[in-house]
Amino acid sequence: MIDSTLYQVCLWGIFALAPITLVFLLFFAAPYGRHTKDGFGPAVPARLAWVLMESPAVFGFAAFFFMGADPFSAVPLALFALWQLHYVDRTLLYPLRIRPGARATPLLVVASGFGFQMVNVYLNGSYIAAGSYPAAWLTDPRLLVGVALFLVGFVINRWADRVLRNLRAPGETGYKIPRGGLYELVACPNYFGELLEWVGWAVATWSLAGLSFAVFTAANLIPRAVANRRWYRERFPEYPASRRALIPYLL
Repeated sequence: MIDSTLYQVCLWGIFALAPITLVFLLFFAAPYGRHTKDGFGPAVPARLAWVLMESPAVFGFAAFFFMGADPFSAVPLALFALWQLHYVDRTLLYPLRIRPGARATPLLVVASGFGFQMVNVYLNGSYIAAGSYPAAWLTDPRLLVGVALFLVGFVINRWADRVLRNLRAPGETGYKIPRGGLYELVACPNYFGELLEWVGWAVATWSLAGLSFAVFTAANLIPRAVANRRWYRERFPEYPASRRALIPYLL
């Protein structure tokens, strides 16, 4: 763990903010997507909003990585590849898949997401840049299990997003109940996949920085999944009552 005052303040600040965020979002769904509401000030087009919110995770993380002492050794390079696998897609490709006419995102949400990523990238990017991983780490169970979890989560996340995109025929509007695969078990397998990714990241890096990201991700995605399931149940009387919100059979 990096021993600097700023780093420690940011790290423990994320841990302290996570439970506050969890409780707040359980009562007030973040106002974007299907939960968009009036009264939150100016808004940004949905595609641009995603690029702005997530851009530090691509470009800032790359800057930290290439300023590291040994960026091209095997373990940091593998971790860098995992991170960018998620964020190049989320920042640069996912916005292109958002349907035209999607609801704009309040600037407040965009600014909050951007601010979090700045801190998150500082914590995780600094850790990867400063890490001195022994060669034996390549065969360490923590790295292997973490990478496996991350990749499984990535596949689930992308599959679930694709199912949602394909619910509507060209030119069709409105919402439908997603079905098939993990959608028979949980309302938001896309969020379940993303949570698996960052739990995997925390295990693979074996760091408090990685853990802080996983914890904060859970604090955001658990309330969002609960709100989405509630939204489906309110609008579709036939919505399966057995579906959990986020984690199969548990939550």
